[in-house]
Amino acid sequence: MTEVVLRRAVAADARAAADVWLRSFEAALPTVVRPRTDDDVRDHFRDVVVPLRETWVAEADGGRIVGVMVLDGELLSQLYLDPSWRGRGLGDRFVALAKERGPGRLTLWTFQVNGPARRFYERHGFVAVETTDGRGNEEREPDVRYVWQP
Repeated sequence: MTEVVLRRAVAADARAAADVWLRSFEAALPTVVRPRTDDDVRDHFRDVVVPLRETWVAEADGGRIVGVMVLDGELLSQLYLDPSWRGRGLGDRFVALAKERGPGRLTLWTFQVNGPARRFYERHGFVAVETTDGRGNEEREPDVRYVWQP
């Protein structure tokens, strides 16, 4: 079995983390229109996400990045897994880490259309507290805000 280590991201991880995000978004949200190009996403990870946010990566044997999670205070702002790594417990490990590092509460947004993510977060004790028509996000896609409190 392949060992996977969760660790803080470093600058050299930015492109691989962005590529996980891109593959995951494409697989999980094929109907959602992305307002940014692939290169814009990679630049954002390099210039903002990795250096300015608490960014964690899942590194499989051989150094391959297969997951990314981003925390910003109580906001779990990103949790994306390489599609081939879904269903292996990696998301569970990321959520446990977020809860451990969180300030007693976590919030997150996901798209309403993303049923698997919604079921995943609900299974982990997150409760839907707000839905929107999508006017507040770049994708203009209806979303839902979740909160977890111990």
